[in-house]
Amino acid sequence: MAWRPLAALSLLLCFGLSCCEDTQDHFLSDKVINNVVQDPQTGRIYLGAVNNIYQLNYDLQKESSAVTGPKNDNPQCTPPITAQCTDAKEMDNINKLLLINSANGTLIVCGSLFRGICSLVNLHSVDKPVYYSDTKGEKTYVASTEETVAVVGVISYFIDANTNANLSVFVVGKGYGSSDSSKLISTRLLQEHGEMDVFENMVEASTVQASPFVQRYLHDFRHAFKHNGYIYFLFSRTSGSSDSRNITFIARLCEDDHHYYSYTELQLNCSTSTEQQENKYNKVQAAYLAKPGKVLAGKNPNDKVLFAVFSTDTDGRGSALCMYPLSSINARLEEVIESCYIGEVEDEKPKTVYSPYISKTEAICKTKRDKNMVKEYKCGAEFLPSPLASKPEYALTVKSIFTRNDMLTAVAVAVENEHTVAFLGTSGADVLKPYLYSKIPGERSDGRVNKNLFFNSTLDILYITTGRKITKVPVQACEQKHDCQSCVSQRDPYCGWCVLEGRCTRKKDCHKGAGENAWLWSPKQTCVTIKSFEPPNISCKKTERTQVRINITSLPSISSPDKLNCEFDTYKSDGAMEGTQVICDFPTSDHIPSTPETQVPVKITVNGGIEVATSAFKFYNCAAVVKRSENTPCIACVTSEWGCQWNTHDHTCSDKGDTVTDSNIIQHGQGDKCPQFEIPEPLLIPVGFVTPIQFQGKNLDRYKDHTFQIGTELMKQVGEVTVEADGSKYSFKGYEFEYDKEPEVNVTFYVKDKATGRKIDSTLRVVLYNCSVRREDCSLCKNAHSKYNCVWCDTSKSCIYRNRCSEEAKQCPDPKITDITPRYGPMNGQISVTIKGSNLGIKQEDIKNITVAGVPCTHQPEKYSVSTSVVCEIGPSEHSQVGVVEVEVEGGRPGRSEVLFTYRDPVPQAVSPSKGPAAGGTIITITGEDLDTASKEDISITVEREPCEVLTFGREITCRTGPYKGQKIPSDKLSVTVKYGKDTSKEVSGFEYSANPKITNYEPRASFVCGGRKIQVTGSGFDQVQRVTMRVLPSSDEFNQKSSAYIEFSQEVSNRSETLLEFLSPVVNKTYINQSLRTIIQLDNLVENLTEFVYHQDPWFDTLTDKAITEGTIISGKGFSKAMTAKEAQAFVGDELCLVTILEDDKLFLVAPARPPKSTSRRHRRDTSSEAMELTIKFGNGEWNVGSVRFERKYEVPLYIIIPAVLIPMVLFIAVSIYCYRRKSQQAEREYEKIKNQLANLEESVRDRCKKEFTEMEDHTSDLNEARIPFLDYKNYTNRVFFLPSKDGANDVMITGKLDIPESRRAIVDQALNQFSNLLNSKTFLINFIRTLEGRQEFNARNKVYFASLLTVALHGKLEYYTDIMRTLLLELMEEYDSAGEPLYKLFKAIKHQVEKGPVDAKMKKAKYTLNDTGLLGDDVEYTVLTLHVLVHGEGPDVTPVKVLNCDTISQVKEKIIEQVYRNLPYTQRPTVDSVALEWRPGSTGQILSDLDLTSQKDGRWKRINTLAHYNVRDCATVVLSRVLHTQQSFDQNQDYHEERNALLEDDKVFHLVRPADELDEVKSKRGSMKDKSTTKAITEIYLTRLLSMKGTLQQFVDDFFRSVLCSGTVVPPAVKYFFDFLDEQAQKHDNVDDETIHIWKTNRYETLNASEQQSRGRRDSRIDSVWIARSFFSHRAAGTSLPLRFWVNILKNPHFIFDVHVTEVVDASLSVIAQTFMDACTKTEHKLTRESPSNKLLYAKEISTYKKMVDDYYKGIRQMVPVSDQDMNTHLAEISRSHTDKLNTQVALHQLYQYASKYYDGIISSLEDDPAAQSKQLTLRLQQIAAALENKCHSFLCGDDVTSCGFTVKFVVQLSVCIGVCDADVRAGGFFVPPKAYQSLNKFFAAVRNHLKLLLFYMYQMI
Repeated sequence: MAWRPLAALSLLLCFGLSCCEDTQDHFLSDKVINNVVQDPQTGRIYLGAVNNIYQLNYDLQKESSAVTGPKNDNPQCTPPITAQCTDAKEMDNINKLLLINSANGTLIVCGSLFRGICSLVNLHSVDKPVYYSDTKGEKTYVASTEETVAVVGVISYFIDANTNANLSVFVVGKGYGSSDSSKLISTRLLQEHGEMDVFENMVEASTVQASPFVQRYLHDFRHAFKHNGYIYFLFSRTSGSSDSRNITFIARLCEDDHHYYSYTELQLNCSTSTEQQENKYNKVQAAYLAKPGKVLAGKNPNDKVLFAVFSTDTDGRGSALCMYPLSSINARLEEVIESCYIGEVEDEKPKTVYSPYISKTEAICKTKRDKNMVKEYKCGAEFLPSPLASKPEYALTVKSIFTRNDMLTAVAVAVENEHTVAFLGTSGADVLKPYLYSKIPGERSDGRVNKNLFFNSTLDILYITTGRKITKVPVQACEQKHDCQSCVSQRDPYCGWCVLEGRCTRKKDCHKGAGENAWLWSPKQTCVTIKSFEPPNISCKKTERTQVRINITSLPSISSPDKLNCEFDTYKSDGAMEGTQVICDFPTSDHIPSTPETQVPVKITVNGGIEVATSAFKFYNCAAVVKRSENTPCIACVTSEWGCQWNTHDHTCSDKGDTVTDSNIIQHGQGDKCPQFEIPEPLLIPVGFVTPIQFQGKNLDRYKDHTFQIGTELMKQVGEVTVEADGSKYSFKGYEFEYDKEPEVNVTFYVKDKATGRKIDSTLRVVLYNCSVRREDCSLCKNAHSKYNCVWCDTSKSCIYRNRCSEEAKQCPDPKITDITPRYGPMNGQISVTIKGSNLGIKQEDIKNITVAGVPCTHQPEKYSVSTSVVCEIGPSEHSQVGVVEVEVEGGRPGRSEVLFTYRDPVPQAVSPSKGPAAGGTIITITGEDLDTASKEDISITVEREPCEVLTFGREITCRTGPYKGQKIPSDKLSVTVKYGKDTSKEVSGFEYSANPKITNYEPRASFVCGGRKIQVTGSGFDQVQRVTMRVLPSSDEFNQKSSAYIEFSQEVSNRSETLLEFLSPVVNKTYINQSLRTIIQLDNLVENLTEFVYHQDPWFDTLTDKAITEGTIISGKGFSKAMTAKEAQAFVGDELCLVTILEDDKLFLVAPARPPKSTSRRHRRDTSSEAMELTIKFGNGEWNVGSVRFERKYEVPLYIIIPAVLIPMVLFIAVSIYCYRRKSQQAEREYEKIKNQLANLEESVRDRCKKEFTEMEDHTSDLNEARIPFLDYKNYTNRVFFLPSKDGANDVMITGKLDIPESRRAIVDQALNQFSNLLNSKTFLINFIRTLEGRQEFNARNKVYFASLLTVALHGKLEYYTDIMRTLLLELMEEYDSAGEPLYKLFKAIKHQVEKGPVDAKMKKAKYTLNDTGLLGDDVEYTVLTLHVLVHGEGPDVTPVKVLNCDTISQVKEKIIEQVYRNLPYTQRPTVDSVALEWRPGSTGQILSDLDLTSQKDGRWKRINTLAHYNVRDCATVVLSRVLHTQQSFDQNQDYHEERNALLEDDKVFHLVRPADELDEVKSKRGSMKDKSTTKAITEIYLTRLLSMKGTLQQFVDDFFRSVLCSGTVVPPAVKYFFDFLDEQAQKHDNVDDETIHIWKTNRYETLNASEQQSRGRRDSRIDSVWIARSFFSHRAAGTSLPLRFWVNILKNPHFIFDVHVTEVVDASLSVIAQTFMDACTKTEHKLTRESPSNKLLYAKEISTYKKMVDDYYKGIRQMVPVSDQDMNTHLAEISRSHTDKLNTQVALHQLYQYASKYYDGIISSLEDDPAAQSKQLTLRLQQIAAALENKCHSFLCGDDVTSCGFTVKFVVQLSVCIGVCDADVRAGGFFVPPKAYQSLNKFFAAVRNHLKLLLFYMYQMI
């Protein structure tokens, strides 16, 4: 692993920055994007967002989309969600997984709805579903219902061991959700295979997959991939113990290991150091697998590397990038697996691994195996240990290569020029190339960067997903840098400087980039630079015909045709290249400025101006050097860096070698030879006193006999210089200087030749001082240094120079005290007092004694200030007093103050505010008496030991509280302690720490840098905070790296309440927008980060010129909607406000103001003489003048036009109304006459119609045989028959199978229900139970039937016992009997077919063909039979012909089409009418057909439902049936259909064929209404002949059904025989029972019971429904003499109890007539029919006698059968119990049965106590125990309050014993927990029970 440091360095050097244009392509989703994937073949991008799937092209243009939510769901309900799921609510569908399966062109989409069900959609058009089913059960649930649970997956394959088929699958890794399965890893099928469904799990037995302990590990999957035959999962999890710290693992699994034997987890550590096993960054966030460039790969060019970003457990507190070569991961995995296989152990435990997800410790890795086992069984085996996980000490640890203070959330890696480049996404929505913390400035948005960060196929574009937006940005923007330095400074590995082209490019874009130094790579930080010049400088006078050699580093070879040039400022010459040198000519002197020193810019250019390198060359001018040093011209000349020389003769500085005579030249560097004056004496000169000055001269020979003058700026005139005798010393008589600004000042003198005025070099410098400055008293004067000779002059009372004072003071005056601070002190003293004044001594030892108000005060010498200040610490005083301050100094001189000092004690009395947040920062004010005792420096304040920073001190004291550091915030008020000095503390109670305020939300979440946008922050506890500020700061990384100054933009809160804060967003300097900014809310001391708040660049607007502003004026620009809405935006035309109606990113829509503006501008209020006005847009603080506009005036219409326009239409309307009324009246009379003629015509037509109807009868049996009979399965049939008739219907708990029991009590309830089941198996108990219920009047017939159903299900496992209890044996299994199911089904189909042959009124539910007169359509509706050619969208080109009527509604047409197209499918598997759309294609275009639309015919408030005739659909027309999702329309043009339909129905009444009779009169007189059908209203009986037509058509089917049920030749089931024999036996025991009564007994039972088994003959398993028979008998017994609802009557009316069919109201009406006929046939009573009898009775009057004979013959046949024994029946019932019990909701039935036991509890207990057999079996106690457990009585009792005060009775003691028994059993079973408090309560209780038992026994004795 020696290559790691080099690799890390190589990668790090590749990091850089890039910028990109503001204009970036993006796509914005409606809601947050969860997952993003890209199809590598097409480049398409698929977004999995909340409630939507989007398909985009590579340019992010939407191609297709599909809606996935919201939908009604509840995670606790099993899909499909029906009305039975009462808690279902509309829920968002969060996308959990997107996977591309290119092999079959599908996209796998998994969401959070419906228990994580997945679907397949078309990869080329996601709006086309390929597969979806929510009815397959839990085996197909893949994802999680919880938003925080992550799911990953990878496409794979699966070899079926039985068929050797290669199946397409995907392997899924999923965390645990509370409503999910615990499958950690699962293999999901992507195709149907045998009996397995799509998405079904292929592997069920793995520990990894199915362990119930997986949930406690809190897996968070972040990435999955496959490589070289292995599948890898990257995730973090906890250790599964109490330690909640996350650990990152990578799990490896062989792709062809379909049993997960090879599953092994390896811990990955990302650390700051590899020396220690430190794992700072322990939670993986995202990963990217890539092959690195050659620089990083080194010796492993083919090895892929896993790049991963990690964070600490606390999000946002730090993150890092680490990389793991796959070879290293695999090597470490093999190392730990091998250690296990060869049996390496330490302390009897495996050395390197452990077994995760197993609750009990098992001995693994103890078997010593061959070392080669790892290679032989690289994918594990059943006999080898699995699963395995590496121990922490064998984790793969690497050092982080990049760290950051905030959160890294995404990573992507690319290779450029053999270098590896990393892109990192952050939680702040930035993408970094991290070396310089630089961003790819994408558009900031709310939300972190999604982990799915990826490139396009050419690796040129990076796709970034944040929140709701996906953006494409180039990976580089080299061309935006225009010079080499800015190009390389970004250190972008994509960029480099193309030298010969002078631009920043990628290497492939540089024409000669392959040449040496022709393309300079950015991260190397190298540019072509000029290193030096030869010569390094030159005089501007010597450049003629001179060349310079320029040494240049990194210079590429420049040859023809490239041309090299040198440029010295504006002078340009050709250059020649020699090696790394360029030779150029110097410019001439006229091109160089004549200054002492000139740096001329030098450029090396190529090809006419392309800059290669730059620098500056120094040209100098010696003549100008002396101008900068006028007092020392010669020294300045000869000491300059240019080699100048001084000419003493003409007093000039010239270039070296420019000589006049050698004796006058002072060469360069010979400064000592310059003529000069130096060494002045004295160096100190007092002001106000003339002091002579002497100095020396040097090298002044040539100035012999010259006169010199001396001067300085402080002298008003020059002075004469006197030459001393030896000629080398000079003097100046002095000058009386004046200066009082500072105590000292430096003075420099110049000396010049009096004759020539030329200055001679002078270095004369002295110090001028003033004794009086800052020495105001005697002590300060005497404290001055002796060298100044300052004295306190007694005459002037001031400090002056000694020679100026005539009488010097011998001793200083007495001390004078002017002030004392503070003036008040506490009685205990111990505070510092500062005494201010004058003459308070010269040194600290001068202070001899201090008293304050007579109390000694200890001097503090370290704080002493000479003469002016003395500090001492006062002592305590026994009482309050007032006094002066006295100070005694050296010499016994006293000082006494006029200001008094007071001893007193402060009295704090109150604190306000009284409450503040625990984070501190509350400024509290302390009020009271004498609080200003002492000074601010002397006091300290604490709030219960927490310091409070003192802010102000006076009569009131304020301080800022610190954070409360205790573990729990106290609820009581805390004391505030004010400490004065060292020994005085005063307390006041009244401050309370409260919970910190919380921010729950904030809106909006973006602002422009101009600020001023209203931000609303919601939460709680804001009323406790005093100062609230919104602050914008650079992120910690940005600040630390880029700036040494503190930067902040802030804004105080503008409005606040307890739960709401309002701010105007702060203005941010635009130069910081490209940095990572963080926004915080400062709540006193508490800082809350607004992590999703972002700043955007200000928008820009297109300029308008003289544009007319109207209703819909559009302002264009860019970036409007990034941080603004139409409601917030403001616009002004002149000074008038305009309404902004719509605001988009690039458009803004305005409405012109209501009145013309009064001014052309908002700011300048002047009259509008011109129509051109300013249009100003205001976004927050930002205002933009977008140009000039014209206001279009609105002119009012004159009144003389309005009045005629209104009156004329009104008059015309009244005239037309009168005319229509008169015409209708005449028409009514004509219609009366017409009705007479019509009646005659109708009577004539009746005969014709009857003939026609009978001839239309057809044999439809062939249609019925085309599809199998869709029988229901056993469980659904049982549930529908038993429980659908209940009051709860489909929501009955027996049908849903769900009990509302808390999870904590489920084990107890299950145990108690099992005990209750055992109790029901006690014959004694059950009989008592039944008798008790029967004895209750409120136990009505409905309750009896429901109870019977429950009891049948509960005892289904022991039907033989149940039969013995009921004394009936009525059911058995039959397989060879004739079928009654088929005739019944054919009868149903025949009725349905015949009904649909004629018109059916969809609104009134009446038909032309029916058996029921109440459902007869009493009108003669004209119609035509049409044959439609139906194409089903997405199911091929096959055409299905379907017969319909042109008067059918569109919904009726859909029903008939579905019936025909899907005739081979049961009804529940067919699409519903609402789920399909019908499109008619009369030509090249299509038209959507619907029941109601804008074309529907309307007559008044009545609207007719659309029919085929309405659309003019003709015979043989082609229609297309297509599926649609219920949340969207299938066609774009019909998207508003539902809204349109609602609008159409809002005020209208709807009808189909005829209107209701009571509504016809309203429109009787309207022309053309209903084709004059109102005239036939009274004679609808004419149409009763249609009943006969219908009956004749169906007669054969009715006869077949009766024969199948009642045929005497049929072998009767033994159960029926057994039951009839039992009834005959009972009749013989009762002598008075006649035959008719026996017949009634058999009929009432048989009709109900036997029919069940007859129905079952048509089922595929050919079984009798024994459960229903047993239930029915008991319900009969409970109900009394007979069962009102007979079975065959019930089944005839409800065929959907047996078959999977849909029964319409019209069909149900005909079935009811046949059911009534069946009832009449089974009774002995003769029914006399008259003309007044119902039509339904008359219809089958002739056949009744035939059917009655069939019933009698059937009963006779049963009587002649061989008797059936009890043993035979028990055998049959036992077999039924075994076959079907597990299909029923037995536990639920037991729970429901118990409700009856609970309701009649006292009666049952009483009955059991009276029954000796029950007493001997302790049935009473058993029932009480069950009641205690099921009703949680013992738990609430034991876990409640103290029970020692309870009253005690016999029942109480019994219940207690029951509770103890049950709870004890529960404790033993591990299913019950009694808290310690409850046990303490029980101990008290038992002590009291002993006493009460004694009393109880005494009472019992008295009763006996």
